[in-house]
Amino acid sequence: MIEYLIRLLKTDYQLATLSRGYKRSTKGFVIADETTNASTIGDEPFQFYNKFEDVIVSVDADRRHGISTLIQLNNPPEVILLDDAFQHRKVKAKFNILLTSYDDLYVNDIVLPTGNLREPRRGAKRADVIVVTKCPESISSSDKKRIIKSLNPKTYQQVFFSWIDYSDVMKSNSEEKELSYLSDKNFALVTGIANSKPLVDYLKSKNLNFEHLNFGDHHDFTLSEIQDLKQKKFILTTEKDFVRLQPHFEESEKLFYLPIEVKIDAADDFEILIKSTIIQKAQNFH
Repeated sequence: MIEYLIRLLKTDYQLATLSRGYKRSTKGFVIADETTNASTIGDEPFQFYNKFEDVIVSVDADRRHGISTLIQLNNPPEVILLDDAFQHRKVKAKFNILLTSYDDLYVNDIVLPTGNLREPRRGAKRADVIVVTKCPESISSSDKKRIIKSLNPKTYQQVFFSWIDYSDVMKSNSEEKELSYLSDKNFALVTGIANSKPLVDYLKSKNLNFEHLNFGDHHDFTLSEIQDLKQKKFILTTEKDFVRLQPHFEESEKLFYLPIEVKIDAADDFEILIKSTIIQKAQNFH
């Protein structure tokens, strides 16, 4: 979603992303530059930095401190995209987008440690928009109505539906291969993400034959695990995992990732809402 918003806004605004930088080796506020890597700023921020050269990519566990540092830069951002910051109550964002998974709606969940929610369900009232993620691409109108009824949004909240669009082309740092390249090969799928099921289901729908090595989200691969992976003939992974694995496979032609993008149903309405909100909030701010 952050990448979607970057693509939507980067032409019109000086953007910054601010993430926690989960599992990074550094502390405090850091802005990505040519010396940073997935270890120093975290895998997702490093992914942003690699893909969007004109965007300020920053990390700080203290979001308030990170925001104040960003706006004091010589060329401060006009829009700051906070990655995974809904629970940071000390930050009063001008616009809140709440993401909830199609097969694990927050209204059917409970708080940690028994469930997955970081706060009670009633916190959803702070959202301006709710996006139901990882939907089937062909989600029906009746399914949308069912979900909206279940979510029971406030009158000021709009609900959108999104799905993952997988590329037909795998990428490494140096080359690209059609996904069909794997049609007659056995390979290893390596994932260290929160939910690998959509990717696994997609690859199975292509009748591909693979061994799935499933690790925890943001997994820090050990030297032993890296050595085991290097014995594999071919490895397909996610872009997030690729930025952590690639330094260990610099001379290898066996490590590739499958790019994805988020697609949003009624995308025009969603994008108009985002852009008009920024204009309105900016005018109110001034």
